[in-house]
Amino acid sequence: MHTLVRRLLRGNGFYLGLIFETAARRRPDLEITLDRPLAWAPDTGTRFTAAGLADMVDDIAARLWAAGVRPTERVAIYKTNNFDIALFACAAARIGAVPALLSPALDGETAFVLLHRLDQPWLITDGDTLDGALDDVPVAGATRGVLLTAGESRIGTGHLADLAGAPRRPAVVLHPGEPSLISHSSGTTGIPKLAVHCPEAGYHRLIPQQLAAWPIRGREKAALCMTFVHSRFYQGLAMWLSLGNPLVIAVDPDPRSVGPLLIQTRPGYVETHPNNYVDWEVLADAEGAPLSSVRYFGATFDAMHPRTIERMLGASRRPRPLFLQAYGQSEIGPVAGRWYTRRTAGDADGRCVGMPLPGFISLRVVDDQGRRVRRGTVGHLQVRSRTRILTYLGEHERYTSQLDDGWWRLGDMGYLDRKGLLHLLDREADRIATMESNLEVEDVLMSRLEELREIVIVAGPTGEPVPIVSTRDDAPLDLERWARAVRDLPEMAQPRQIDFEELPRTSTWKIQRHQLAKRLRAERSAPPQRVTREEGAGA
Repeated sequence: MHTLVRRLLRGNGFYLGLIFETAARRRPDLEITLDRPLAWAPDTGTRFTAAGLADMVDDIAARLWAAGVRPTERVAIYKTNNFDIALFACAAARIGAVPALLSPALDGETAFVLLHRLDQPWLITDGDTLDGALDDVPVAGATRGVLLTAGESRIGTGHLADLAGAPRRPAVVLHPGEPSLISHSSGTTGIPKLAVHCPEAGYHRLIPQQLAAWPIRGREKAALCMTFVHSRFYQGLAMWLSLGNPLVIAVDPDPRSVGPLLIQTRPGYVETHPNNYVDWEVLADAEGAPLSSVRYFGATFDAMHPRTIERMLGASRRPRPLFLQAYGQSEIGPVAGRWYTRRTAGDADGRCVGMPLPGFISLRVVDDQGRRVRRGTVGHLQVRSRTRILTYLGEHERYTSQLDDGWWRLGDMGYLDRKGLLHLLDREADRIATMESNLEVEDVLMSRLEELREIVIVAGPTGEPVPIVSTRDDAPLDLERWARAVRDLPEMAQPRQIDFEELPRTSTWKIQRHQLAKRLRAERSAPPQRVTREEGAGA
């Protein structure tokens, strides 16, 4: 199967710079609705067509060329969060440059480290970012040039608005094996890694996703609420545009913003980050039934809490809704997937992330010495595929250290059951000796305590499991209910409650567990207490 797929797809590529142009040729009037105006062009409103956005991308690409950007040069994009991040990325790719996507959630110090790894890239940013996160950062010395998308012009920068009317240029198509996109890892364990993608690997990631979505091509409006600096967003964008599905794109995941948007647009497919779905549980019973039109829910990145899956499906008023869950990684793309119905969601095993993608992914479980283990035995997960990134920019030794004769070490622990389904237990870096699976205990507690908005279990100063919890509206945790909920679970320390907004997160809303563990070590001598907003402001 793998050999057949390889022969059929050899030489093809996924090109960001052609996403909108290709969609415009097929369906120029395909609608794309935004939840807020573009920061780049605020007067253009929130309703666009594929042809309109293709023209905008072409215009920006012409301005970038006029500014001096050339093929294969790196273009860092670090600006205020908005859908126009995707437009700048596609425009840079259109002239053969390599967009490097830096999350708006990164602090200026981390962004500066990544700019140095990019080795004198161009920087696309805006006035608010220069005056905010980059205020004390010497970006001029770390970049080839700084190009502003919004805000007042300033010495040492160029402004793309000044390049209006620049001559349009034909698209530049790089070799399928050349670098074409740089994204960064979640940074859950420290400074993010810069992952270098190529068109061929991107194409091999896209095909199985298009096949899965083929039955609803052109039939359902698709709503995406994901970070614009992750490769998954561009795969989803290209997939739905190529299949002819109208799009709704949201910047703000807050239920107070998303609810009215869903009521207004009534999509049939919705995709967001797993942790955002937890927040969206409040929409299940919200006025106007925001989720009632959704027949297909999609989630990638992480395993989902069963409680959340059940509530999403219960909120739909469509016949036979499905929740589609995929497990993957920035470096390798989608690895495994499965779906849930209303009937199966109640008995869902939150640790089962589905079947490895046949024909695209080979997966094995190995012991500490790299030897394959029997079905049902927990070990390290390794993958062989044609979807892998080329390297970690500036850290190639780190990249090669995760390879074993062509097998990529995912950094997760898990096992394959008798049916060949993958069960995910924990990240290797997050393992606690006294617990078989931190994530499994978290799933159990989320199901037993509806007031929990988030729970993560991290290792305390002496290695003991410490539950960090946040509740709905940050209400005080009922310790008696907690005691009943944990009575049959592995022994843990008393829970630490933290206001939800103070939980350290990545661009994909993952909790930065290492930051919480670091905080616990720093507070080792302090008694357990609730962390207030003032105390947690530096998290």
